[in-house]
Amino acid sequence: EMEDLEDSKDRVLLGAERKSMVISDEERRLSAYHEAGHAVAAHFTPECDPLHKVTIVPRGRALGLTFSMPEDDRHSYSKAYLQAQLVYAYGGRVAEEQIFGPEKITTGAGNDIERATALARRMVTEWGMSDIVGPMNVGDRGEEIFLGREIHERREVSEEMSRMVDDEVRKLLDDAYNRAAAVISEHQDKLHTLAKALLERETLDSDEINLVFTGKELPPLPEAESAAGDGPIDAAAAAESARKLRDAKGARIEQSLKPATSFESTRGEVRGS
Repeated sequence: EMEDLEDSKDRVLLGAERKSMVISDEERRLSAYHEAGHAVAAHFTPECDPLHKVTIVPRGRALGLTFSMPEDDRHSYSKAYLQAQLVYAYGGRVAEEQIFGPEKITTGAGNDIERATALARRMVTEWGMSDIVGPMNVGDRGEEIFLGREIHERREVSEEMSRMVDDEVRKLLDDAYNRAAAVISEHQDKLHTLAKALLERETLDSDEINLVFTGKELPPLPEAESAAGDGPIDAAAAAESARKLRDAKGARIEQSLKPATSFESTRGEVRGS
């Protein structure tokens, strides 16, 4: 019953599983490393929320998702927390680049990049989190600012201010990317282990994720032996193992609501890896 409840919650929040979708072994492996990258970036960035689930089962528009949940309700967000969300967002792209090379990066990070850019821009233009721009609200060119009930004016943003904002946004994003790269490079052994587990099991819950990160053994797969072994990941064998596991367990699959922005409902899907 608890499993049915969990699955119903997943469908409402994250969309229905696309079990019939055919995914190549190459894409499946890439998706596993992409999601593992998000998970590693989140787990080893202290300000990030705890990980709830990671999956490479397609839901909605995403091929895989990583979902974190805050331990307590939040009504405001610190600069450090928001910067951590940017690191989390770039974890997938960084993993692609480090494992497959810069020429093999994919469009799977498109939604992550879009949302990270939007968040960084709000940090600079709305929340006063840039030392250079300062604590002021910078409206878009042509934005109407209403004063009272009848009077309104148009605020024009100068070209100089626009460039300053762009530079500060870029600085936040570059810093987040570099932090993600450093974290994933340092913990690349955990990246490989997590990706391997995803290829075998397709979905990992918070307890299983913590077992991976603490170097402990995952419980045995029901009705299916591990297909990956101790050598290189065999994506085809792992896929068959995962399909058997899903049939045996009923597969509780979930995706991440926001690649890195669980602080507001701007994400809807997490990221199509």
